[in-house]
Amino acid sequence: MANPLLLLPDFLLILLGFVICRGTALDRRVWEAAERLVYFLLFPVLLFNSILKSPLQPAQALDLGLAGLGTLAIGIAVALAIGRWPGVDRRLHASGAQVAYRFNSYIALALAERLYGAQGLAWMALLMALAIPICNVAAVWPLARHGGHSYGREIVRNPLIISTVLGLAGDALGLTLPEAVTTTLQRIGLAALPIGLMAVGAGLTLGGLKAAPGLATSLLAIRHALLPAVAIGLALLLHLPPEQRSIVVLFAALPTAASAYVLAARMGGDGSFVAGLVTVSTALGMLSIPLWLAVLGLVS
Repeated sequence: MANPLLLLPDFLLILLGFVICRGTALDRRVWEAAERLVYFLLFPVLLFNSILKSPLQPAQALDLGLAGLGTLAIGIAVALAIGRWPGVDRRLHASGAQVAYRFNSYIALALAERLYGAQGLAWMALLMALAIPICNVAAVWPLARHGGHSYGREIVRNPLIISTVLGLAGDALGLTLPEAVTTTLQRIGLAALPIGLMAVGAGLTLGGLKAAPGLATSLLAIRHALLPAVAIGLALLLHLPPEQRSIVVLFAALPTAASAYVLAARMGGDGSFVAGLVTVSTALGMLSIPLWLAVLGLVS
């Protein structure tokens, strides 16, 4: 089991992004451009190169994927079921339910690399490739009544999914790149993690959580308590290797996706409510990830 204190530098980068965005001339407009650079170029290159460098074993990949998808399915089912509770505001639930099961890709990749290097990145990339389409469909479905937006095209055009699929295809075909190309890709990927983490910090903001504190608490409890506990159970049940257990628990305990706010705002939901959930979830993640990794170490 890796020392959870290894995660501290990555959370400090998030804090640094928050301070820079609010205390210097590098305001939100600068970080919005940085987010696009990371999302469309730096992270896809990082994923593609990591998968080629660290091939996935089919048997291990199957069990790892089952653990990740099983955890995700339970989170989605519980989050959507909350919308049927008496007194729950349907618009707020449609906006915020995604917070319970979506995850921050920037933090996922940074911490996976911090724990287990290129191999950890490859494992996390596999989980992300499986989870992102499912998360997007589940997040858009409750909001669809407010806008009539199509999500199929967005899923197949997602750069993180595309780069992961290309990496897996290259690995299956035995693709070997020239050393100069590999070095260039590696240097591009190195820039992805620090910039991506600082961009997360720059985007933090408190929103309208007072509109439904009970709903907010329930959704955050799924994200930071239920999912990690389920992940530990499935990882032990499937007899995953110790390193993969850590990756699955990390995946389950991640803060929610910062883009949840964008989706809610663009589809007619309550953006302020979701912005508050994202901020609190990011703060909780700094505590819950080391905590659940420690719990995993005790029960393994």
